[in-house]
Amino acid sequence: MTTIQAFIKRRPVLSYFALTFAISWGGILIALAPVGFPISTEQGEFYLALMVNQAGPLLSGILLTSLIYGRAGLREFLSRLLRWRVGARWYAVALLTAPLLAAATLFALSLISPVFLPGIFATNDKVSLLLLGLVVGILGGLEEPGWTGFAVPELRRRYSILVTALIVGFLWGAWHFLLTYWASGDASGAFSLSRFAPALVFYVAVLPTFRVLMVWVYDRTESLLVAMLMHASLTASVTMIFMPLAASGAALSTWYLVLTAVLWLVVAAVAVANGGHLSRPGKPPAGVGSPQLTPG
Repeated sequence: MTTIQAFIKRRPVLSYFALTFAISWGGILIALAPVGFPISTEQGEFYLALMVNQAGPLLSGILLTSLIYGRAGLREFLSRLLRWRVGARWYAVALLTAPLLAAATLFALSLISPVFLPGIFATNDKVSLLLLGLVVGILGGLEEPGWTGFAVPELRRRYSILVTALIVGFLWGAWHFLLTYWASGDASGAFSLSRFAPALVFYVAVLPTFRVLMVWVYDRTESLLVAMLMHASLTASVTMIFMPLAASGAALSTWYLVLTAVLWLVVAAVAVANGGHLSRPGKPPAGVGSPQLTPG
C-alpha cells in the first residue's frame, strides 16, 4: 500500500473533497484558459466548463469507493443507486419540495413587486424553459453519487444529520465558486457584482439548508436515485423554471434569503414532527461508510 493510498483510507472525507475540487476546478481552468475570465454565461465555453465541473463529484465518489472499499463497495454503491422501492411519499418529497417552496415564496414576494413573478409564468416560450430546466436539473443530479453516495455516509458515521448536511452543504456551495466567478461577466466581459452576488447567496445560504432536507430524506430511503431526483428538482425549479426573469442583483438575493428562511422553517417542522430530532434512532444509514463495509 502506497503512502497516498494509506492517507486516503485514513482520511476518506478530506480526500474526497480534495479530489472533487481538483478535478472540477482543474477542468474549469483548462477549459476556460483560452478565453480568460470572467466570461458571460452566453458564451459557449461556459457550458463546456459546466459539464467538466459536474465530473468532479461523480468521478471522485466512484474512484474513492473503489479504492477504499473495493468490489464489495462498488456493488453496494450500485445497489443504492438502483434502489427505487422507497414509497411514493419520498418521491413526492424529493420532487415537489423545491418547486412548491420556490413558487410559494415568489408568489408571495410578487405581491410586493412584479419583478418576483416566476419565470415560467412570465415567458412566452414555456416549453423551451421547461425542457432546458429538465436538462440542467438532470445534469445537476449527476453530482449526487459523490455528495450523497460517498461523503454523506462517511460523515454520518460520526455526525448527526444536521452537522453532516452543513459540512457537505457549505462545501457543495464553495465548490461552485470558481465557475460562478468565471460566469459573472457582463456582455462586455467585465466582472459584474450584480451577477455574482445573488449566486453567492444561493450557494452559501440556500444550498446548505436544502442539503439538510436531502440528508434527512437519504437517511430514510438510503436511495441515491431519490437523492439525484431531489437535487435535479432543486436545480431545475429554483435556477431555471421558476427563476424570476425580471429580478437581478438585490432583488434576486432577497428571494434566495427568503427561500432560505422558509427552508429552515421546514427543517424545524420536520424535527418537531420527529420528536425534536432528524436522525432515525438506532439505525445508521447504509453506504460505503457503514459498519458492514470496511476498507479493503
